[in-house]
Amino acid sequence: MSQTRTVSVVTLGCARNEVDSEELAGRLAADGWRLVDEAGDAEVVLVNTCGFVEAAKKDSIDTLLAAADLKESGRAKAVVAVGCLAERYGEQLAGSLPEADAVLGFDDYGSISARLRSILDGTTHVPHMPRDRRTLLPIAPIQRSRTLAPAPDSAAAQQAGAELAGAELAGAELAGAELAGAPWITGQRVRLGTGPVAPLKIASGCDRRCSFCAIPSFRGSFLSRRPAEILAEARWLAQTGVHELVLVSENSTSYGKDLGDLRLLETLLPELAAVPGIDRLRVSYLQPAEMRPGLIEVITGTPGVAPYFDLSFQHASAPVLRRMRRFGDTERFLDLIEQIRQRSPQAGVRSNVIVGFPGETEADLAELERFLSHARLDAIGVFGYSDEDGTEAAGFTDQLAESVVAERVARITALAEELTAQRAEDRIGEVVEVLVEDIDPEPGSGLVEGRAAHQAPEVDGSTVLTGVLTGAAVATFPVGSIVPARVIAASGVELTATPLPAEAGAEAG
Repeated sequence: MSQTRTVSVVTLGCARNEVDSEELAGRLAADGWRLVDEAGDAEVVLVNTCGFVEAAKKDSIDTLLAAADLKESGRAKAVVAVGCLAERYGEQLAGSLPEADAVLGFDDYGSISARLRSILDGTTHVPHMPRDRRTLLPIAPIQRSRTLAPAPDSAAAQQAGAELAGAELAGAELAGAELAGAPWITGQRVRLGTGPVAPLKIASGCDRRCSFCAIPSFRGSFLSRRPAEILAEARWLAQTGVHELVLVSENSTSYGKDLGDLRLLETLLPELAAVPGIDRLRVSYLQPAEMRPGLIEVITGTPGVAPYFDLSFQHASAPVLRRMRRFGDTERFLDLIEQIRQRSPQAGVRSNVIVGFPGETEADLAELERFLSHARLDAIGVFGYSDEDGTEAAGFTDQLAESVVAERVARITALAEELTAQRAEDRIGEVVEVLVEDIDPEPGSGLVEGRAAHQAPEVDGSTVLTGVLTGAAVATFPVGSIVPARVIAASGVELTATPLPAEAGAEAG
């Protein structure tokens, strides 16, 4: 019997990383590891890093260094880096960060338990040499679904050969198969949180070639999960107390193209919405260039699917977008938003924009301002451009000075804050459905907080329910319940709403 070891999984970055962490935790738990919440209480601190932008990289490095300090003051014996930063830089990261005991790539995930045990036993792990993971799968998307390797520790996968079993979940274990080149496990998953919301990964990788983005090179080509596997995991998540699913991937609008059906998402969404216990689901990471009328119709017209559109516009000036190797312009984007709001006037629309891209002129920036002023977006993330290793844009010669980029970020951020606050004020008087996520236990507070359908977790603000009787809040509005409420105030993107009587809520719905 092998010794019981303890591990703490620290997750940085996006919801996709959260899923990866829970799958790594599932593998470790299945092999006898005990999962602990506090890094200081664990023998191994496993840091799932982010490698998206400079700020995220710095946060990952700082977290690894802080974890390494625990080896002096706590139980920690090893600090191990996994995730995007580890995959992207491999031996380079290991060489520049000796405080980490090992840097593991995506190919190590399937044997994560053995890797960590060997590190604790003193074996030196040789970090991987980074490679372009897009080369691991066929260029033609339709050929990728046949490129499956059975997971060595999954009897169901071996029995199914190269096809995913699509079986029901047994506890936290999916009867799946590991996908060649894909940075997910499709094996076990253990929830590391207890809230009523959870991400559900529907695909991995990206086939787009945006000139500023390095993600496809280390996440690989686009690869969809099978519908049966996604539905099985959704049912398991519902059994663990999840009421809202957030579908995540690098590009959700491409879901199904490698399975022979580019409109498979339109079929999948109603099936997921019908899973018992799931009251709401939303789709993240939609590409404007790939949006289609049928998908808009399903998202806005399917009960249980939030009319929520996370659209990656990135800019609005046509010349800048072409240099980014992206589609669209102000008029096309405004037309897309109008199509959405014609079907669902209360639909939530959010986006991210990059300012200070090489060659961006004052006229380009003014065009972005014009678009944002007309779009009435609910949330806007503003990022200043910075070179990413290995990208086409890093070689552009017309780079803007850092001071110019910083000034433009401040300018667009101020506009975005003003516009999104105005959009929130426009919602005063609307009836929204609030998923309760937190009830303040402080005696006398009666504070109940959650999110309306247009508010995604962590990025789009929240809604506070007012007029809730102290002491009755837990019984009347338990965590995970959806409460119809009328918006009465707004502060920035944060809303305050008053719960409606049950009969009024039914009529409003």
